[in-house]
Amino acid sequence: MIIHLKDGTSEQEKKALFEELEALGLMIHPIEGVERTVVGLVGDTSNVDINRLQANPLTAKVTRVSEPYKRVNRRMHPEDTVIRVGDAVIGGGDQLCLIAGPCSVESKEQMRTLAADVKAAGAQILRGGAFKPRTSPYAFQGLGPDGIELLLEAKKASGLPIISEIMDLADLPYFEEVDILQVGARNMQNFALLKALSKIDKPILLKRGLAATYEEWLMSAEYLMSNGNENIILCERGIRTFETGTRNTLDISAIPVLRQKTHLPIIIDPSHAAGKHDLVRPLAQAAVAAGADGVMIEVHNDPEKALCDGPQSLHPSEYSRLAADLKGLHAYCRDHLR
Repeated sequence: MIIHLKDGTSEQEKKALFEELEALGLMIHPIEGVERTVVGLVGDTSNVDINRLQANPLTAKVTRVSEPYKRVNRRMHPEDTVIRVGDAVIGGGDQLCLIAGPCSVESKEQMRTLAADVKAAGAQILRGGAFKPRTSPYAFQGLGPDGIELLLEAKKASGLPIISEIMDLADLPYFEEVDILQVGARNMQNFALLKALSKIDKPILLKRGLAATYEEWLMSAEYLMSNGNENIILCERGIRTFETGTRNTLDISAIPVLRQKTHLPIIIDPSHAAGKHDLVRPLAQAAVAAGADGVMIEVHNDPEKALCDGPQSLHPSEYSRLAADLKGLHAYCRDHLR
């Protein structure tokens, strides 16, 4: 349920109204706009008398939210959420956030070199997997805590914020200095993990599950926001379909559809969708043209020898050209098409 308060409502009047609503067992989620305050009510609103609320002299309008997700709902939060991490701005449409780095952290030299390369190309955030979910138990599983240490060294050397995937609650202490925590596609509905991450004060990048609907994806984001974490980023990375020509099928339509449904930033991972390095460029361009807030691309200094996902990784020289093109495309679309 959403309450639009009338212009000029005093802080004292708001406080009294909020206390009355909290007495009904509801959580209050006020959003202060430029002209008007919008109050989202989270909880069981089935017994709330909407007519009584509409008759309140402080109320301009009351509407029920039919969707099961409330905090992530654009109707409850009309303005785009903008997340700032270091010099990176994610969301809002003014800037394109570029995230780049290897699928897996492999060595100190690799991370320092790649961090410098992607920063020179214009990336604002360095990615790298220390804990790797792999289909085969015999595949490289990542360096674990040592990989986090190498990421932190690259962060210190380059000045770039870092993002890495967390797979298990027991590993949370290793992520204290990681700037953005990633929840991978396989953990999108790991509700114990989502509940724990909802209580921390860090941005969380939530990847779409392998066959998740938009509503299922948004409900997982709702879990992450349910205990006060406001800094959630959605990442479309391709879904499983009957097509075998790509690793996954990138759902570009997720961008405009989610833009209507939620205020959260939306980024695209064309590397995991394509599975082939020569498809990364056109998919990334399509995502930017469709209005993505950012693009996360895998970059490796020697893709043929990569321990994980080499076929979909770009060489730094390829990434440098692509990053420049994406920034130019974003600026054109922002200034002429939106």
